Amino acid sequence: MTDPIYFLFPLVYIAFNAVSFALYGMDKYKARKDKWRISEQSLLIASLFGPIGAWLGMTQFRHKTQKPLFRYSVPAFIGIHLLLVLWINLD
Repeated sequence: MTDPIYFLFPLVYIAFNAVSFALYGMDKYKARKDKWRISEQSLLIASLFGPIGAWLGMTQFRHKTQKPLFRYSVPAFIGIHLLLVLWINLD
C-alpha cells in the first residue's frame, strides 16, 4: 500500500509555493498603495519553504528583484530544494 506521505507532500509543497507567490503579490500591492508592508524576514522565510513560488512572484510582480539579498537567496533556495530532491531520490 502507498504511504500517505507520497500523496500529502506534493500538496503541501504546492501550498507553500502558492502562499509564497501570494505574499510577494500582496507586498507589491501594499507597496503601491503605501500601506503596511510584509516584512522582508517574512518574505525570506516564505521563500525558504516555497522558493519556486517566491521566484515566480518576484518575476511576475517585479518585486524585490533589485535587492541583492532576494536576488541571490531565492535562486539559492531553489538550488537547495533541487539538491534535496536529488539526495532523497538516490536511495
